[in-house]
Amino acid sequence: MFILQAASVVAVIGLGATVSMTVGGFDLSVGASMSLAVMAATAAMVIGDLGGAPAILIAVAAGVAVGLFNTFLIVYARIPDLVATLSGLFLINGLTLLGVSGQSIAEGMSFNGNVAPGKFSPLFGWLGGGRLFGIPASVVVAGLIFIVVIVLLNYTRWGRAFYAVGGNPIAAAAAGIRVARYRMAAYLISGALAAIAGVMLAARSNRGDVNVGDAYLLQAVSAALVGYAVLGANKANAVGTLVGAVFVATLINGLTMFNFPYYAQSFVQGVLLVVALLMSYTLGPRRR
Repeated sequence: MFILQAASVVAVIGLGATVSMTVGGFDLSVGASMSLAVMAATAAMVIGDLGGAPAILIAVAAGVAVGLFNTFLIVYARIPDLVATLSGLFLINGLTLLGVSGQSIAEGMSFNGNVAPGKFSPLFGWLGGGRLFGIPASVVVAGLIFIVVIVLLNYTRWGRAFYAVGGNPIAAAAAGIRVARYRMAAYLISGALAAIAGVMLAARSNRGDVNVGDAYLLQAVSAALVGYAVLGANKANAVGTLVGAVFVATLINGLTMFNFPYYAQSFVQGVLLVVALLMSYTLGPRRR
């Protein structure tokens, strides 16, 4: 259960990246969206003295706004997906730093010469440490999102259209699929899920750290690409991403338990990513 709780945040942000992969792109700004959502939610409660529900809505709205920005660059400005979302990563990170003057957010902090009046709400804290029928709330939320995504991608017309756009956008357009609409929807979903992952992480620590999403970008990419190769699927899929998220969480927790140096963990994750790429793009096609 501890492994599942650690994997829940990676799974949610990875599922968002998976949806963007189905339309032939990849959202590199999910880590920045996550950081923005963390700071938006915590600032709304601690600095703005708002409740937990409004703070969560503000965080999700921030993630959707990032998705809209990515859509503008990709669909309307015709910038390639990776370049557009990479520029979004730097821009959103810079905006987040400017918004809080580079400082983290915690109860009782000093902001503009005054003590912040708000505090974290019980609802927000329940998402990080609460339980439902003995299951951690974060695992329940990740499970519900996984069910929604797998139904969307595998059992709806939207899911078939996502895969059609990713497979061949010209053929999809000729078949009557509105390619721009589905690419926009994919990046909006990716931004919203990254924001939800940020809310889950902030609720676990009761703190808003500015660059918290940076580490999760590599983990999300690893989970999505490991999932790409699970069971020989050779396509972005929700089940594979969930398996990849659990694998990544198990790896990271195992390295921590065995006192592996923290500065070498990124190297191990990089090796994992290279292996996942070889399985997806080299060994898979050769085997077929």
